[in-house]
Formats: sequence, C-alpha cells, structure tokens
Amino acid sequence: MMKRSTLAFSIAGALLLPALNQLTAQQLSSTQIKDPSDNDYLTFQTGGPWSPRINLDADAVMVYGIGPRLAGNLDSWHEHGYKVDLMTGVAWGSYQDYLNGKFDGVDHWDQSQTDSDGKPILHGGNASIPYISPGESYGKYLSEGVKRALDAGVNAIFLEEPEFWARSGWEPNFRREWEAYYHEPWQPPNQSPDAQYRASKLKYYLYRRALAQVFDSVSSYGKEHGKRIPCYVATHSLINYADWRIVSPESSLINVGADGYIAQVWTGTARTPNLYEGVRKERTFESAFLEYGAMQNLVRASGRLVWYLNDPIEDDPNHDWNDYRTNWESTLTASLLQPEVWHYEIMPWPDRVFNSKHPAKTLASARSVQQLEQAPVGTGLGGFASHPDEMKVGIPKSYETELQAVIHALGEMKQPDVHWAIAGTRGVGVLASDTMMFERADPHPSDPNLGSFFGLAMPLVKRGIPVEPVQVESSTAPGFLDRYKLLLLTYEGQKPPTAQFHQVLAEWVRKGGALLVVDNDDDPYNTVREWWNTAPLSYKTPRQDLFHTLGIPIDGEGLFHVGRGVVLSARLSPAALTYQNDGGEQLRNLVQRALQSVHLAWSETNTIVLRRGPYVVVAGLDESVPNAAPRTLHGHFVNLFDSDLPVLNEITLSPGVRMLLFDLDSPHSTKPRVVAAACRIRKQDWSSGYLTLITDGVADTHGALRIQSLAKPKSILFNGSTAPANQWEMKDGTLLLHFENSVNALKIEIQF
Repeated sequence: MMKRSTLAFSIAGALLLPALNQLTAQQLSSTQIKDPSDNDYLTFQTGGPWSPRINLDADAVMVYGIGPRLAGNLDSWHEHGYKVDLMTGVAWGSYQDYLNGKFDGVDHWDQSQTDSDGKPILHGGNASIPYISPGESYGKYLSEGVKRALDAGVNAIFLEEPEFWARSGWEPNFRREWEAYYHEPWQPPNQSPDAQYRASKLKYYLYRRALAQVFDSVSSYGKEHGKRIPCYVATHSLINYADWRIVSPESSLINVGADGYIAQVWTGTARTPNLYEGVRKERTFESAFLEYGAMQNLVRASGRLVWYLNDPIEDDPNHDWNDYRTNWESTLTASLLQPEVWHYEIMPWPDRVFNSKHPAKTLASARSVQQLEQAPVGTGLGGFASHPDEMKVGIPKSYETELQAVIHALGEMKQPDVHWAIAGTRGVGVLASDTMMFERADPHPSDPNLGSFFGLAMPLVKRGIPVEPVQVESSTAPGFLDRYKLLLLTYEGQKPPTAQFHQVLAEWVRKGGALLVVDNDDDPYNTVREWWNTAPLSYKTPRQDLFHTLGIPIDGEGLFHVGRGVVLSARLSPAALTYQNDGGEQLRNLVQRALQSVHLAWSETNTIVLRRGPYVVVAGLDESVPNAAPRTLHGHFVNLFDSDLPVLNEITLSPGVRMLLFDLDSPHSTKPRVVAAACRIRKQDWSSGYLTLITDGVADTHGALRIQSLAKPKSILFNGSTAPANQWEMKDGTLLLHFENSVNALKIEIQF
C-alpha cells in the first residue's frame, strides 16, 4: 500500500502542517441530505433527444418541456439507458395554449408580468413568451402538463425558476390577487416602501401557491399509482435573485412539498460584479462559493436533496472559450468546496456546449439584467445577438477532454473522509433572509451591488474563511444554529419574517454564541407594516425588538455579554463599507473582537484546500492576506483541469489558482486503479492480472485514462488489437492511455 499524502505545505523553506478543521464521516452522515433519488449523483438537462455528441456520463437526464415533443424525447433517452426525469419552466415557457385560452377557454394574457410603463416583461424578448403572473388556473395548467409527463414514464419532476421580477406588479391579475390577499385596494408597488414590500410578499406567495398545486397533484398521482414521485425546484440562489431583482419563494417551497433543489449557480450568475473595498468587478469564485453555500444551507434543516449546477459556458454567447473555461473552473471549484454535497447537474443544454460556436477572442459584451430580459431568443435565460460565424470556433478538443475527466470525478465525490486541509476560522455564518428580495425596486431599492450582504460576507471569504450564508427562515428548526460560533446580522436590505427568529437567536447567544450586528437603522423599509411595529409591539426597527429580546439596551452600541455569549453592536451600514477601501478591514476587526470575546481564535489564509477522499480541491485567493507568500503543495497529484492529466510533484498555490487534483499517495490496494477517466466507464473488472474496461463517451472527442499501477503493462488491447505505442505511456507509476471516444463501446484489456 502506498504512503498516504499528508498535504504538507512549504512556505519560504518552512514546513507547515495543514490546519485540519475536519468534518468527519460521522458528521457528514448526520448532516448529508437523504432522498429517494440519493443515488442519482449526476444529472443534466436537455431540450432534445439523445445524440452522439451529448452521450454524457450521468445517472439521469432531465428532458425539458411539456410540449408535443416530450414523448419522443423521453423514448430516445430511455433507449440509451438513462433514467429520465422531467424539467419544465415555471415562470415562462411555450405556453401559448394557456395564454390563448385553449387550455380552459379563458384568455390569460392578463397574467403577463407588466412594469409601471405598461410593458410586458418578456423572456428573451419573445413577445409570445411573457413571464407569468400566476393565477390559480396557471397552477392547474402546469399540473396537467406534468401529468402527461408522468403518464409517459418520467421518474421525478423538476420545476425550473419560479421568478417574479421586482419591477412588475401592474398587470390585471396581480391587482386582483392583491385585493384578494390583502383585502384592500391595489397600490402601485413603487408608491412607497410599504407598497413595494407588500407587492414582493404577494409575488412570493403566488409562486409558492402555484408550485404547491403541482406538488399536490404529483403526490396524488403517485398515491394512485402506488409510488412516490419526488418533486424538485431548479432555482437560482437567494443571493443572485436579490442581486438581479427577482422575487422567488426559495426557502418556503420545502414547506409546501418540494423534495429539494437544483442550485442554479454558474458563470452567468457568479460573474455579476460586486463591490469590495471600493473596487467593483467580477469575483466569480467568491460569489459562486457564497451562492452554493446559500443553497446548501437552504436544505440543511429539512434533510432534503440539492444538486449543484455547473455550466461549461453560459447564456451570453459572446465570450471566448478561454473565458468560459476559466470561469467554469472557478464555479466548479467553489461547488466542490462545499463538503456536504456530492450531487451535481453536470451541465445544462449540452448541445450548446459541444455543438455551438463562440468567438475565438473575447468581444466586449456586458451582461446586464436588461439584456437578460430583452435579448433575442436563445437557450437558457436568454440569448445575445450573434457575431458572424467566421469569427467563431467550436469547443476546443482539450476542453472536451477536460470536461469528461471532471464529470467522471464528480461521480466519485461521495467520500467517507472529507476535511479541510487549509481554511480560516470555521463556524462563521452571515444570516440571510428571503426578504432580501423584497427591497430591490422603487421607490427606495437597497444598495445596487447588494452591499448589505457582500459587505459582511466578502471580507471573510477573501481571507480564506469558509463563511456560510445562514437561512433565517430555517433558523427556527431545532439545533439549526448549533454548528455556528459567530453569526453576522444586518437588517439593512432584509427583514426578519417572524418574531420567533429573535427568540431562537437570543437563546443561541445565551448558550455561548457570538452575534455581530452591523446596522445603522437607516433602511427606509424599517417602516413597512410588519410584526415589529404592529400592536402590541411598536418598535421603530426590527433590530430594537431583537435587542429587547436579548435583554440589552434597544439602541445600544458596543459589546454586551448575554448569558455565556456576546452581542457586538456596530452602528454602521454594511453596504457603505463596500465603498470604502478599508471597509473590509473594518468588518474583519469587528469579527476578531467578537471572536475574542468568546475566546475563539481568528485564523486567515490566502488559500483554501479541501480533501474529499483522494481528491484535493484548491483555490488560491486574490485581494487576500497582504504580503502573504504563495503556499507550495508537495506530493504526487494528477491535475484534472488539464486534458493531458499530468502528474505534478510540486504546485505553487498562487492567487487565482483553481485545481481539482487526484492524490496518488492516497490509500489504495496494490492492484491497479483508475485515477482519472476522460470517458464513461461502463464496466471495470480486475482478474488474474488483467484489468478490463468497457468505455464510451461523447462522440468525436479525445478520450484518456490514467491508471495507477506498481507494475508495467505486458500488453494493451483496444477492441482486441494491440494498442499503438503512441497511444500509451508508463510514467510516475501510472499508465496513460489515449484514444478516440465514441458512442460505441471500446473494450480495453491490460495485462500487468
């Protein structure tokens, strides 16, 4: 047995042992989500039938849409051995039969989301596909479409993107729903903060109701047919929806029947620029890390399932392949740095990954929310105007190979040993509520860069602290907050949905928690008609009720001891800190003071490293610890972000480095083992000195296998013929094979 790597790191010649903040197998088993689909580790979505160029290494496929092509598409994927599920849009789709009255004899165009100028909000700029303001009939329509898919044999239902634009709310249906829900005349949402907040609450409710109708319908269908049919929601993170000014029911869907989520985080969401220490720019890795963390936190209290989406490109087709690749590596790394998740949607729309063309060089093209809504129709959330074909090229061969190697590795991420090798202080969270989406439109939208959230979270991520967004709505679940030592809170840009949250938070502090409250009480939404200012309560701000519950002065500032814990109150605006070049340092100083008050250590690093069994996930941070030298990783590792699958013995972890590595020194038996595979391994057998593999893959791509072995091969056969000498090499105790992937099975026989 080979010696286990210790992940020792060298800095300026000094040997440092890793900070082993371990998440043990026992802890993982108690927190990891359980679900009937627990074995479907890998899935993807597509709008068409199987084809050789999307012959992906996955357990299941989500066939998109409830239109007339559904049955044929399902049959196509069934024939090729995939478990088949349904995904369909919730807020938009080719639902003209509903809009035009064919479904129930009633015209429903008055359910088109409409802005204050009376303009319908369209998906992809297509006049026939508006974003829907859902009446009860719409939930019934979706339920009928889903039933057709169930009759056709799908195993699970995925409902995509329940989205209500914050700037909508003028459509006739919404006015009717307002009067039915609030028992008062409709108000223009931009009339006052109170009107906007109430409009957002109603939008939140309407999509929760629509999805609950579908969940109930599917549950009834399952009971009639003697089986359980899980329903999931594919949704952006709370952070992104708030940033893009969209309202969605998010956490409340668990309570009305959702079995879990797909976390739709990808380059398009994570590259949205944010402001940190006065500099506004894309911070794809850090934003993705927080988005994925928010989605994991969303389901932790319920024990439901979450898949993490990764997209090798994005909706904007005007970036070049290098841009797509580097940003995909950043989002993928961010997703792998979430220890409790091992389910992945490996890509949406594989046709556009393997068959589309994109600029050979980066072209100036800014993605904005307005472009998202109004651009010409394409795939995903929206398309962009195309450049001439002669300026575009198809996906590089090396990227095709890298993608398949990573997909194979993603299927291996359920590991018994998962622990932080290098990370800053653990147990830190930033409290975030769905109400963050309620303050994003006129007349007084919260900070345009969502600084109320990023002002608290980004200064910590930049110093290697794996901070978690902590869902306020889940915090009332028994024991939910116990894993945290320090929580950061502001009511700038969000509000507490219930008074019960304050009771739970106060009890957590009394048990020894450290609570840092950063809030200057200037948010105009403090005045909305809500529980903290409604009889018998009459507080000016929800923070005052929290401080009363904690037993400290309601306008107190500074440090207060509460039971065994502390509250540190700073009368500052988190958003304002993001505009200051020392804003991050101000926040970190407050965090350190709070930690010291409960005898906890502050630890920071410019590199984050997580071990998942034999896999090592690495992120080097920029804008990080001043004057810190890059760390060096020593050992024997296969780099899965390189199509050549090279063996590396020394890696400098400089700022911006993203790596997924296989540790060749990890424990294993003496028999050969596959450590990297840019193909789909259908069968693997070791017997009497022979390793036999049956593989296939995406057609017309370069395949590769790296096999670790103490012995050199005596013979290598590809489909019974001796492998050419230029298609294999033995080096560094590993055998590297090169071949062409095909949908037809390749039998590889190796005698050692």
